[in-house]
This record gives sequence, C-alpha cells and structure tokens, in this order.
Amino acid sequence: MTAARVGVSVEGRTLSLSNLDKVLFPANGVTKGEVIDYYTRISAVLLPYLAGRALTVIRFPNGIEGSSFFEKNAPRGRPEWVRTVRLPAPGSTKNRETIDYVVVEELATLVWLANLAALELHVHQWRVGPRGKVHGADQVVVDLDPGPPAGLTECATVALTLRDRLAADGLSAVVKTSGSKGLQLNAPIVEADPGRTSDYLRGIAQELEREHPDLVVSSMKKALRPGKVLLDWSQNNPAKTTVAPYSLRARPGATVSTPLQWSEVEAGGLVQMDVATVLARVEQYGDLYADSLSDEHRAALPRP
Repeated sequence: MTAARVGVSVEGRTLSLSNLDKVLFPANGVTKGEVIDYYTRISAVLLPYLAGRALTVIRFPNGIEGSSFFEKNAPRGRPEWVRTVRLPAPGSTKNRETIDYVVVEELATLVWLANLAALELHVHQWRVGPRGKVHGADQVVVDLDPGPPAGLTECATVALTLRDRLAADGLSAVVKTSGSKGLQLNAPIVEADPGRTSDYLRGIAQELEREHPDLVVSSMKKALRPGKVLLDWSQNNPAKTTVAPYSLRARPGATVSTPLQWSEVEAGGLVQMDVATVLARVEQYGDLYADSLSDEHRAALPRP
C-alpha cells in the first residue's frame, strides 16, 4: 500500500505527494501516481506549450467518475515558488475583478498540479510576459467537433481542407487529436489582436460551410450539427482556452491530446490515443507539434 504522503524533490523543489494509489481512471485503473509519472515523463515536450500562458485546469479529486471543477484562480496554500500572474477578469461568473492564474514553467509546478488531480490543462492563444503584460495572440486555433454520427473520419476530411485553406493565406498548420471526440489545428502567427484572429477564423469557417454544406457547420446550434463537423472558430476568443498538446483528458482509457503527422490524417483510421501510446510516439517521432512554436513558420494574418 502506498504511503498516504510521500516527500519528493523535483529539480530542487520539495513537494509532498498524497494518495498516489488512488484510482483516477477506473476503466483501466490508472492511479494518481501514474498520472504524475506521465506528466513527469512527457514534461520535456509539454512544458513549452504551457510556458508564458495563463492556465486553466480541470480537477478530478475523486477520479473522472466523481465530481470535477474548473479552476482558473491559483489555489490557496500553493508553494511560494509557483508562478502566478494577476489578470483582469471581465464577465467573471464569480464577480471577480481579477484572477491569479498559475503559469507553468517548470516541472515542479506540473507535478504539484498533477498531485491536485488537475488532469486537464487548458491554455489561451496569447502569452503573458515576465512582468505580467498580456501579449497579442501568437496562434490561431480551430477545434473540429463532430456531431454524431460524424466522427474522426469526417474530422480528418475537414482538417485537410482547412489545412490547405490556411496555407493559401500563408499559414502553416499542425494538427492533433483533442483527446475527446475530434481534432484541433494550430497555426503560429505574428502577434495580433485576438479579435482579428476570431474574425478571420469565422470567415474561413463560413466559407468552408458554404463550399461543403453537407460536412461543415460554423454555428454552435445543436440542431445544425448532427452528421457534420463544427469548425469552432470561437476558440480564438481571448477569454477561451484550448486543451494543451499532451494534456490528459478526463475520458475512459486516459486519452491524451496527441500531435499527429499530416500523413496520418491523410491515411485515415484515426483514434484517440492513451498515455502509453503517446509516450511511445514521442520517443519515436519527437514533438510533432513543434512547428507551432517556430518563428520560421510564423506568418501575419491576411488583411481584410
């Protein structure tokens, strides 16, 4: 039986880990200790996607079949070395004027969050500087969400069409599974007003909807979505977040938001992948999402 609390040192930081044998994913018995192990082993490729970004987590203290909650505000009692940034909170459902977001820039913070059963890690498409200044959007993101009976096959078709459409505007997109139902695309851009990125993607979504009315939908209305793929341009709203590459999802089987090669999307037969598969893929291929961080692939949004 695992001890109730275990003291560990992570890159010079002292942490107290608890309940490591608690099962968080009952379908395949994945424990909190195994979640911490996964985030530790994947950290080299995960941390660059969290660095400099305000973090929202979804915590599952009693596993994915228990209650859960979104957490934007950094929890009380956090270690003094955990970086936070205070940002305005317009429209806060809890009537807050500001939120103290966690910013993950080292392995110890990632392990600390995993110990809190923060399974899902979600970030914005903009960064904050070392002194807390909010920068413009440095990426465009698109969530492809299938409405049953559509699934990953239909998402792959839309992803390839969207990739080519973005390329026509000089944008170089990478692709990953959401770890849930669909796929997500990301293209690095020169910093822009998030309002511009949202408007740009809305125009693209509506354009593809007109060209492929039996496959693509740009509206969130549920009545329009069965059998089609929602091209969710609204993820570029500065208040919204998207699950980070390599983040776990609270799904049976401990699935992960997994970067893909475009050749895999072209070949079809996509599935949502689990922890063991993702670790093996990174060992084999490295970080397939790295182009989204590369200045070499960064492009300006086209002007209206």
